[in-house]
Amino acid sequence: MTPSPDATAPLTALPLRGRSGVRLSGSCDLDTRQALSSVLSVVAGMPGAVVHLDLSTVPFFDAASVAALVRTSAALSDQGRRLLLHDPPYSLRRVVEMFPDECAALEVAA
Repeated sequence: MTPSPDATAPLTALPLRGRSGVRLSGSCDLDTRQALSSVLSVVAGMPGAVVHLDLSTVPFFDAASVAALVRTSAALSDQGRRLLLHDPPYSLRRVVEMFPDECAALEVAA
């Protein structure tokens, strides 16, 4: 069976070169929630005071996926570390705008 053109692309993660972190590719939604959870567990275990998450090739984050990012960022913050998001998609920025207090733990690179 051939997937439909509207099928969600699988979520993939590749390590960043030269710094601690990963580059995500694919949408973060109900279909990829378990994969995102696994990636964020790995990210939380990476060494360094700052862990980078490149989102430049992620077209969409649903609210539950944003919440997973918030939990990971807060857990790193509790350890005196930071999760720094790079190039978040509009959908993630929109959720942050709608829920600023709940998303206060998220930090976006300038």
